[in-house]
Amino acid sequence: MREAHPIEAAVGMEYYVSDAEGVGGHLRDADAAFRVREIEQFDAEPLDADPGSYPHLVVRATLRGWDTNDFARRLSDALGISRERVSWAGTKDKHAVTTQLFSLRHVDPAALPDVSDADVEVVGRAGRALQFGDLAGNEFEIVASDPDRPENVAAVTDELAAFAGGESTQANGDVVRDAAVGVPNFFGQQRFGSLRPVTHEVGLHVVREEWEDAVMAYVGNPYESEPEDTQQARRRAEECAPDWPAVLDALPRKLGFERAMVHELVENGGDDPADFRAALETLPTNLQRLLVNAAQSYVFNRVLSERLERGLPFDRPVAGDVVAFAETVDGFTVPDTDRLQRVTESRLRTVERHCERGRAFVTAPLVGTETELADGEQGDIERAVLADLGLEPGDFDLPGEFDSTGTRRAVLVRTDLTVTADPLTFEFALPSGSYATTVLREYLKTDPVDMG
Repeated sequence: MREAHPIEAAVGMEYYVSDAEGVGGHLRDADAAFRVREIEQFDAEPLDADPGSYPHLVVRATLRGWDTNDFARRLSDALGISRERVSWAGTKDKHAVTTQLFSLRHVDPAALPDVSDADVEVVGRAGRALQFGDLAGNEFEIVASDPDRPENVAAVTDELAAFAGGESTQANGDVVRDAAVGVPNFFGQQRFGSLRPVTHEVGLHVVREEWEDAVMAYVGNPYESEPEDTQQARRRAEECAPDWPAVLDALPRKLGFERAMVHELVENGGDDPADFRAALETLPTNLQRLLVNAAQSYVFNRVLSERLERGLPFDRPVAGDVVAFAETVDGFTVPDTDRLQRVTESRLRTVERHCERGRAFVTAPLVGTETELADGEQGDIERAVLADLGLEPGDFDLPGEFDSTGTRRAVLVRTDLTVTADPLTFEFALPSGSYATTVLREYLKTDPVDMG
């Protein structure tokens, strides 16, 4: 089994499942080389619906080179409203052309501003804000630029088809058409920060209620992949702490979230754990949740890597696994995590058949207060990873936005893939919550920075 790049291993993705050499190259040569469009799962009322009953304006935005959070902040600033009145269903990459829905509470469509590199179309009104998960999935069209070995596409695809429990692909030279492939359902590098993968480190401190460590992991903790001036500012901040006014002076204005945290410490004194928690709570609520989500994602990735190392299957269960039965959402067959079953020896063959027919999925935990761990060898894996990190499900009983009850997530994600040459282009769709880079990393096998 092929070991992953060290940057990927640092966020829990320790292996590739395909042994074939990658095609090389890089992604995002231009924003238009990475296109993402939401497969929407949100019904809006007509625009002339009663604003009293339907106070949320729903818009569809096509963004070029915009991070979702940055666009939401730009939109709220231009409208003169709180950033908390802007909501969306899924966070998208900055270096891409992305099409997604936003909801804006108590906003007149006539007040919508012109924003550079953004096309905004009014869709209608809704009675509630968009929430994470209000989309079925995403469609991708992604170009791999300057590949060294494009002819390796077919070999990688054959291995990914076998990993998914299928057979060899329909290939013609370096062109693959409608191949059913599967990869471990890892959380991609973006979940943890593409240039500075520290979100899970901050989240692990939060779950352990190490509030000061969490703040410093966010404010300090420079990474070589950041601009040199940003690295210097973070190092200076670490040197100045706990002189919080000096830390604030060390941070440039472009580090807005970090400055807001430190400003809170200046106001409160920074002498008590509650001061550091309050500093973290200056982040937008979705980013507060993301910290704990990233910690859960890291645990999940570690569990999947250990399952790979032990040679356990991903497309079918072993005794002790917890499976989720399938449901169909807008054309995607996805796990229904409200319908879980623990696999016993006596039921193993029956559940295997369900998985073979796409009626059930093997799962691993996104650990929270209500998580019940698996039995058997998978249960051993889950308990060992948590023990290594000094965590247990009860630790996720946290204040405010940091609390999480947890859930389970499929260990395997399948997709129908089409690859064409000149330029080397990958087209596929994934259910909500799965990452395009977890598919493409198997093909490129390159430095994750070249995929970010």
